Amino acid sequence: MESLVLHSFSTASTTPFSLSSRTFLHLRSKPISKSSQPSIFPSSSFSTLRSPLKPLLFSPLPKQAKPLLSPIRATSQNDKTSPPETTPPPQGAKLLPFFISISIGLLVRFLVPKPVEVTPQAWQLLAIFLSTIAGLVLSPLPVGAWAFLGLTTSIVTRTLPFTTAFSAFTNEVIWLIVISFFFARGFVKTGLGDRIATYFVKWLGKSTLGLSYGLTLSEALIAPAMPSTTARAGGVFLPIIKSLSLSSGSRPGDPSSRKLGSYLIQSQFQSAGNSSALFLTAAAQNLLCLKLAEELGIIISSPWVSWFKAASLPALISLLVTPLILYKLYPPETKDTPEAPAMAAKKLEHMGPVKRNEWIMVGTMLLAVTLWVCGETLGIPSVVAAMIGLSILLLLGVLDWDDCLSEKSAWDTLAWFAVLVGMAGQLTNLGIVSWMSGCVAKILQSLSLSWHAAFGVLQASYFFIHYLFASQTGHVGALYSAFLAMHLAAGVPGVLAALALAYNTNLFGALTHYSSGQAAVYYGAGYVDLPDVFKMGFVMALINAIVWGVVGTFWWKFLGLY
Repeated sequence: MESLVLHSFSTASTTPFSLSSRTFLHLRSKPISKSSQPSIFPSSSFSTLRSPLKPLLFSPLPKQAKPLLSPIRATSQNDKTSPPETTPPPQGAKLLPFFISISIGLLVRFLVPKPVEVTPQAWQLLAIFLSTIAGLVLSPLPVGAWAFLGLTTSIVTRTLPFTTAFSAFTNEVIWLIVISFFFARGFVKTGLGDRIATYFVKWLGKSTLGLSYGLTLSEALIAPAMPSTTARAGGVFLPIIKSLSLSSGSRPGDPSSRKLGSYLIQSQFQSAGNSSALFLTAAAQNLLCLKLAEELGIIISSPWVSWFKAASLPALISLLVTPLILYKLYPPETKDTPEAPAMAAKKLEHMGPVKRNEWIMVGTMLLAVTLWVCGETLGIPSVVAAMIGLSILLLLGVLDWDDCLSEKSAWDTLAWFAVLVGMAGQLTNLGIVSWMSGCVAKILQSLSLSWHAAFGVLQASYFFIHYLFASQTGHVGALYSAFLAMHLAAGVPGVLAALALAYNTNLFGALTHYSSGQAAVYYGAGYVDLPDVFKMGFVMALINAIVWGVVGTFWWKFLGLY
């Protein structure tokens, strides 16, 4: 939901980074002082991590109050040096991204000839939609504000009536994404996710490779009930990785980072996409993909089970080989970590027995996952199951309403998801998507490509175009429907095309340091250099393509998807 997405926590989780600000992503979070080495990654004292652009949403440490009075600075009368003038930060939209984004829409609306098959209303909405998408990439304003401007423009120009423009705000999938943010907060607030991961460190952490497998498998375990890769990264796994690394003398922004921290960060980062692809409810963008597929007539029965069955074999194989491959390609200097299980055991002792709120969180999430799996049989929609779970957490005090109100990323996601989903739906209703798919079909026919070849070309294009995006869900909102329509026009079976595009949406989250919310979290820790992020991101993308392409081909044939 990531990550348009739970692009994460945030906009940490989910606000895309502007292209103009990507050059600043090399800035690291301030390294931890060497004199303040923590002991046992205590769950109650996660360090406040800053991504290169913004702070993590969940910052367990309270902010220090600012002094009421600034320190008085003595100056002599002969001191003629005037204090440096500080330039106030710019207000409003960034002019260059603003003009570029607006210009794209104006060029399409007034200079590009309208096809005969397309109505004026549909062409005008396409122009507004393209300007909105350009703004998501260039970020003249925060994503929610820019989406609101696009929505307002569609109403002011009478392209869409008010009720139609706001119709997506009642979309079940969008509210399911919003509630998933609250579930993720519950995991962090109760410390349940941290406890689960710590148990895996205790069981498998005697070697660096075993430690990596323990962290990877623990994320796969909690993923279906914690539907945000950014929340899992920042709230659970990064604090553990940082503490283990510092305890072994591996420090961020230092040559010692290669001892342990760099490898663990890379392994967890590259494995997270497969954990998210394994379960429908493991990431917000998964639900959005199926909703957009449904609008194009692709209905997947028993979606939770169908999703898991199709993803299970390739995702599990990728999860098993990723730590090992990175162990060979990006090896840690420290091969054995005999102290890690003892540290984990000491931390668990410090945490004490499982607390009441943790048990409630376990029971609530088991109930929610059960209803998600069996919801179609019981007649309970997924969003209703999530509402039941959230109601239990509120009634029993695991979460309070202030927790929900302070989850800004959830409400921001509601706003901009709804705008883009609504526009995409109306483009489909007005015939734009069918017109575009027809054009692509003619091109593919002229090239005499079979649907198998077209499937490969379109999937690869959808994947690598993510280098231009800083949000997984933003990518989905902008391109998923169009690429799915192209697949259908090329004769690719609908369910296969819809699921493969959705799985790719998770896998390309580890391409770069700006490709997803969790990318910013892990890169911001300061353990991995930027060239290594791009190099390992590309290499692992090819390896994932081989695993999912080869294993998936036979597995999906066995399941009858084509």
